[in-house]
Amino acid sequence: MPYNKNKQQAFQAAQQGMEDAQELYYEIVKDSANYGHQLKHLKQEVNEAYESIENALEVASETQRTQLEKFQKDLSKMVVEVNQYQ
Repeated sequence: MPYNKNKQQAFQAAQQGMEDAQELYYEIVKDSANYGHQLKHLKQEVNEAYESIENALEVASETQRTQLEKFQKDLSKMVVEVNQYQ
């Protein structure tokens, strides 16, 4: 995704990345035959979300920065939880 320095667009991209990662996280079925594939997809989404958040932080307003930092913490929690099941 080409990065646009517009604050709102950058924030929305980070927010969408977070939502995509959360959706996969909540849908992942740990005992499913497709768990490995789902986990790989989740890791990709998490990495993309982190990248979008980092880009958005470069131009974020103070209010956006607070939310973006919360997104980072939430992603970190997801990663820790998923790693416990591997």
